[in-house]
Amino acid sequence: MGSHCESSVKIPPIKFTKLFINGNFVDSISGKTFDTIDPRTGEVITKVSLGDREDVDLAVKAARHAFDYGPWPRMSGSERGRMMMKFADLIEENAEEIAALDAVNGGKLFTLCKAIDIPGAARSLRYYAGAADKIHGTVLKMSKGLQGYTLREPIGVVGSIIPWNFPTIMFFMKAAPALAAGCTLVVKPAEQTPLSALYYAHLAKLAGIPDGVLNVVNGFGETAGAAISAHMDIDKVTFTGSTEVGRKIMAAAAASNLKPVSLELGGKSPLLIFDDADIDQAADIAFRGMFYNKGEICVASSRVYVQEGIYEKLVKKLVEKAKATVVGDPFDPQVNQGPQTDKKQFEKILSYIEHGKREGATLLTGGKHVGQKGYYIEPTIFTDVNEDMIITKEEIFGPVMSLMKFKTMEEAIKRANNTIYGLASGIITKNLNVANTVLRSIRAGVVWINCYTAFDVDCPYGGYKMSGFGRDFGLEALNQYLQIKSVVTPIHDSPWH
Repeated sequence: MGSHCESSVKIPPIKFTKLFINGNFVDSISGKTFDTIDPRTGEVITKVSLGDREDVDLAVKAARHAFDYGPWPRMSGSERGRMMMKFADLIEENAEEIAALDAVNGGKLFTLCKAIDIPGAARSLRYYAGAADKIHGTVLKMSKGLQGYTLREPIGVVGSIIPWNFPTIMFFMKAAPALAAGCTLVVKPAEQTPLSALYYAHLAKLAGIPDGVLNVVNGFGETAGAAISAHMDIDKVTFTGSTEVGRKIMAAAAASNLKPVSLELGGKSPLLIFDDADIDQAADIAFRGMFYNKGEICVASSRVYVQEGIYEKLVKKLVEKAKATVVGDPFDPQVNQGPQTDKKQFEKILSYIEHGKREGATLLTGGKHVGQKGYYIEPTIFTDVNEDMIITKEEIFGPVMSLMKFKTMEEAIKRANNTIYGLASGIITKNLNVANTVLRSIRAGVVWINCYTAFDVDCPYGGYKMSGFGRDFGLEALNQYLQIKSVVTPIHDSPWH
């Protein structure tokens, strides 16, 4: 496991550090700022305006005015779509600079940000831009002398609270369908990774999106996030993050104006590998499913169940892959894994690794931090793990895999479902009957067969159980930002019913 030196990619000067409210970059009302940190070194990148309740109020006022009186919900869907397409083009034109922001701010691999995250944002915008003029209601065949139809109307002002692990993808996972629906937004990026969100606010303005439609308030969950959740003038909250914060948001929404919420929360996703699997392919899928984005991914395949016939061989391959992983500066193209996003997360992951050792799990490889500075952790694999251990029950959100052995399909299904979560799952087998039985038996919102983390903007994504409810991506997501209004009129003397 090597560590590489600084790379040649130049970090761009940081252009946007204020709040973006009603089409302008403004200081927070208090004038306070907070440090945003480079996880490669633990050093400060820049100071960013600290938004609080009063700033959220201003942003909501702007969004409310833009929704109630502005052109955005009133223009045709194709016109909204045209601006969203322009927005997507601008993102692609600035891909290098934005990718550098997510890499320096979130410890994400620069090359992957440039190849996947930033183009993914543009793709999301284009997908929903194409749907903006295809929002239809239905004609109802009512009994008696009545005629009815449904209208789909934008829900209004949306509060969007996004996490730090995929700052760009999560921004547009929420913003793109909401914009297409004709809603206005107040976005609170994670306090760890505000830089790209502010850049997107700037590009939205350049794309011609009217003032007040997209507002960005940087700040902390306990203050700015809580203010959004409890705001009487926000019509809907959408959140991706931890189950514990999801609960708080739901409680605040209920106690305020009973606004609907959609929550995409934690996971301890099971990957079931059967004896007939191709071992190289299975090792590859399992490894990437867990260690992609340094394990900071809600769907990480953190519980890997392997049928006993191939268990030893597969374990050996996974350990080899972990040992060959290069941990280091995310700007270095030779590096496979960057630093964890912040110090708190880094310490939390290390404490979970200690729990695993204390509980009697066998540490096969990894488990230590790398280098003298920054928040780097070796890819870590435990075996001799059971469902009662903390490392199997709780979401670690870092590069830690638990490996378990099973005998029969029935046992694997039972153990896979033995969790409070239900976000994603994976099955590796060549047997169609096994795949069909397992995929219908696992209680999770996504099942990947012979692949993992295979996301696409057309594929709805969200959880069962304590992984939340509501769906991001796909046309399902668009419906979360639309209300259904039923319209009924009497029909007199119709020649037919």
